[in-house]
Amino acid sequence: MTSPFERVLTYGVLMLASIFAIYPLLSIVFLALHEPGSLSTGLEIPTDPSLESFRRAWVEGGFDHALLSSAIITVSVVAASVFLSILAGYAFGTMRFRGSAALFAFLLFGVVVPWEATVYPLYYDYQRVGLTDTYLAVILPEIGLSVAFGTFWLRAFFRSAPRQLMDAARVDGASSWTILWRILVPIGRPAIVTLAILLFVFTWNDFLLSLVMIQNEDTWTAPVALASFAGRQYDTAELREVVAAASVLVALPIVIVYIALQRQFMRGLLTGSVKE
Repeated sequence: MTSPFERVLTYGVLMLASIFAIYPLLSIVFLALHEPGSLSTGLEIPTDPSLESFRRAWVEGGFDHALLSSAIITVSVVAASVFLSILAGYAFGTMRFRGSAALFAFLLFGVVVPWEATVYPLYYDYQRVGLTDTYLAVILPEIGLSVAFGTFWLRAFFRSAPRQLMDAARVDGASSWTILWRILVPIGRPAIVTLAILLFVFTWNDFLLSLVMIQNEDTWTAPVALASFAGRQYDTAELREVVAAASVLVALPIVIVYIALQRQFMRGLLTGSVKE
């Protein structure tokens, strides 16, 4: 049983950590809510909040196209990667077949090998077949990278799934496909949702792959558009507020997704979804 002093110390440390984590976010939001050129430091709460910085960022930065491009790429990658990861994780986690251990070890190269080393070779390969400046040039490599991690994540869940439940379903005549989609997937929803959120964040925030593969401004993703927007020559007094507003626009979809699915996300992290 913890003493009052230990509880006070624990809450104090947690509050201090929360302040360090939340302050930069609030500072950007406060800065974005000031009028462009107001010379705000981001430390003070705006007394007269304005959306002018957001309007300028949206109009001048072309974030309507950029956010749409990021949404198309991210949704495609997450949907395909989660589906393939469920299938691969189920196979590696519940089935035994010749070479499964070696194949899984080979698959893990997608997790341990720095993917940045593959970007430029991929660019020349895609340029040869005419895929550069298309969404597929980003979607296909992202799926390949995500499936490796997703298989590792869900294999651990399927290995810890109740074997008695699967055996009982087989006795009742259920096929492997039925066991997967009607028994294990509903049970593993927190782990699957957690994986989807992680892949959403990784894909949405990707910068290097999108920067290399897509040169057409009309199909830039949000992080690339933000970097280009921040690098343009604006009046110094107006730069900070407008760029802060653009940063909020780019980060907002991630915040919305996390808030909507935070309970499933926490359950996925706390129920031992990666426990062998």
